[in-house]
Amino acid sequence: MTARLADIAAQAGVSEATVSRVLNGKPGVAAATRESVLAALDVLGYERPVRLRQRSAGLVGLITPELDNPIFPALAQVIGQALTRQGYTPVLATQTPGGSTEDELTEMLVDRGVSGIIFVSGLHADTTADMTRYDQLRGQGVPFVLINGFSDKVQAPFVSPDDRAAMHLAVTHLTALGHTRIGLAVGPKRFVPVLRKIEGFLAAVQERLGRSEAEAEELIQHSLYSLEGGQAAATALIGRGCTAIVCASDMMALGAIRAARQQGLRVPQDVSVVGFDDSPLIAFTDPPLTTIRQPVQAMGQAAVRTLLEEIGGTPAPHSEFVFLPELVVRGSTASGPGRG
Repeated sequence: MTARLADIAAQAGVSEATVSRVLNGKPGVAAATRESVLAALDVLGYERPVRLRQRSAGLVGLITPELDNPIFPALAQVIGQALTRQGYTPVLATQTPGGSTEDELTEMLVDRGVSGIIFVSGLHADTTADMTRYDQLRGQGVPFVLINGFSDKVQAPFVSPDDRAAMHLAVTHLTALGHTRIGLAVGPKRFVPVLRKIEGFLAAVQERLGRSEAEAEELIQHSLYSLEGGQAAATALIGRGCTAIVCASDMMALGAIRAARQQGLRVPQDVSVVGFDDSPLIAFTDPPLTTIRQPVQAMGQAAVRTLLEEIGGTPAPHSEFVFLPELVVRGSTASGPGRG
C-alpha cells in the first residue's frame, strides 16, 4: 500500500498524505488536486475505490467517421476527457464502411436516452446530404453540436477550423521558399471543408503568384482522404510539374511522400509536402511532416462547453465558432528548384 501511495503521489505531483486524504474521501483537498490524484490512479492502472466513482450526470454521444485517420481519435480523446471532467459519460459511436450509418448510430444513442450528441465530420459537412435529419433530432429535444462543416440549413452551433486561413498559411510558406507551381490534394468536392480549402488556396495562389483562377484550378486534384488517395493525387500533380503539394490531411500527405519517392524524387529536396491536422506521431515520420495544426484541444473543449450549455437550458445561437490553425514547419518542405 505504501509503495502504491508513493507511485500515485509521484504521478500526481502531490504528497502521500494528500493521496491518502483523497482515497479515503476526506475533506480539505482542492478540486484540481483531487482530479490530479484520480487521473494518476487511472494512468497507473489502479481501480478507483467505490466511494470515489462519480455517478454519471448522463450519457453524451460522440459520432465520428472511421478511426483510421489519427485526428479523429485525438478529437474523441479531448471531447471524452472534457465530458468526464463535467461528470458526463461519453459514448463513442464510430461509422465504418459497410457498418452502421450516422442515422442508425443517432437512433441508437437517442434510444439510450443520451443527454446530447456531438457529430464530428458527419453528413452536415456534405452539401448533397438531406439536412432535415437534424431538424428531426432537434424536434426530439436532443441538443447537439456539429464539428467540421457548416450548413445554414441546420439550426445548431458549429465548431470549425479556418480552412481558408489554413491554405493561406501553407501557400505563403511555400512561395516564400521559392515554389511557383504548388498543387492542392483534397477530398471530394461536395464537402464544406474541401470547398473552403479550395477557396483559400485559389485566393492565396492568385495573391502570392499572380496566377489566374483558371491556372490555379488546374493544380487542384480531388481524391480520397487516405494514404492511397494522397498518393494518387500527388502522382497527378507531380505529372503537372508541381514542386510543392498541399494536402488536406496528414494521411494524404504521407501518400504524397510515397508518390514522390516512387518516381525517384526526394522529399523535400525535389518536392515539398505540407499536411493538414498535425495528427499525433506525425512529427516522427520520415521526414518529419510540415503541416497545418488543427486546434483540436480548443475545438473539442468549445464543442463540449457549447453542448453542456444547451443541455443546461441555455441554447447556443445558430452560429459557427471558427478556430485559427497554425503552421508547424518541420522537414518535409524546403527551397524550391533553383533556390538552393
